[in-house]
Amino acid sequence: MTSGSSEASGDDSFNTFFSETSSGKNVPRAVFVDLEPTVIDEVRSGTYRQLFHPEQLISGKEDAANNFARGHYTVGKEIVDVCLDRVRKLADNCTGLQGFMVFNAVGGGTGSGLGSLLMERLSIEYGKKPKLGFSIFPSPQVSTAVVEPYNSVLSTHSLLEHTDVVALLDNEAIYDICRRALDIERPTYTNLNRLISQIISSLTTSLRFDGAINIDINEFQTNLVPYPRIHFMLSSYAPVISSARAYHEQNSVSEITTAVFEPSNMMAKCDPRHGKYMACCLMYRGDVVPKDVNTAVGSIKTKRTVQFVDWCPTGFKCGINYQPPTVVPGGDLAKTARAVCMISNNTAMAEVFNRIDHKFDLMYAKRAFVHWYVGEGMEEGEFSEAREDLAALEKDYEEVGLDADEEEEQGEEEY
Repeated sequence: MTSGSSEASGDDSFNTFFSETSSGKNVPRAVFVDLEPTVIDEVRSGTYRQLFHPEQLISGKEDAANNFARGHYTVGKEIVDVCLDRVRKLADNCTGLQGFMVFNAVGGGTGSGLGSLLMERLSIEYGKKPKLGFSIFPSPQVSTAVVEPYNSVLSTHSLLEHTDVVALLDNEAIYDICRRALDIERPTYTNLNRLISQIISSLTTSLRFDGAINIDINEFQTNLVPYPRIHFMLSSYAPVISSARAYHEQNSVSEITTAVFEPSNMMAKCDPRHGKYMACCLMYRGDVVPKDVNTAVGSIKTKRTVQFVDWCPTGFKCGINYQPPTVVPGGDLAKTARAVCMISNNTAMAEVFNRIDHKFDLMYAKRAFVHWYVGEGMEEGEFSEAREDLAALEKDYEEVGLDADEEEEQGEEEY
């Protein structure tokens, strides 16, 4: 769940994510946590079982039963100290701890409850270190649990407080990309995860390889987060093409740059055309030169569909890395000479929260399912507190999207 990274120079930059043992083996600086054993057992017996340190695969006996309160208060409490202990060991092994990357899903009980608990504890122990979150949010149509809105609202309350940047992902959006771009009839979680891992890989390329313009973890924050609370990012990646099609396509810098701004390539179900961009970060990999990037970005700026807020006229941060993306053996993506990943901050992200809040309100008005949470030691007040926090977040998004003249009008109305 967490990755400590050590600053490294020269060509040993893989040490950022791996530590070398005395026998010359590289072990990932990662901790896997789950309250039930089945998923982690798959890792323990899967293709890469030799790779991970057995102590860093932590699983409990019973799961959180889609209940935030179980993950956060009852079952989660018993396992959290073991996790922090392993994280501490990993962090002590780093020569210069840069920060943490936390991966969780906020619809279920473990990802939301235990995920929040872990982040709260990490904030206490490593206060100043940046935490990047990759959170899978519930999709508009595809649902795996009835109480997803409760869990999401309760854990977003925590994400607001304890993470610095969150890349918000959504299974339905990624399903659609798999179906449309990769011609996969029935995508599995493996297909989705491979796509997500390409994005994460692009984000961390500069920590691992050399390039023309490198970006480190702190730069994401500086360039993408205008106000501390508005740190939920929209991500997209191009080219997402199957091997069958790659052979017949150009994938020039301008083509892939246009593709990452396409609403259908966004990895969360919200339409960037309904909102305005505050900032976006383009990370190129492979055979890319700055001149081509400037031309491509120039042509994006002239498009009517890509709108920026009027208080952020420049808006683009670009990174170039010469290492082309690698493909997973037996993966779906074609090997390409160049790729780009975009992480952007768009006011349309409010749509995602708006949808979840609406579903939350429908259930909470009837206090449906609330007794399961209260029975696990949670107070009912926490529901309304988390909901108010999200209402405030929606309002924040509305305000940052206003133009200067609209703001003046609003100000006059208030007087």
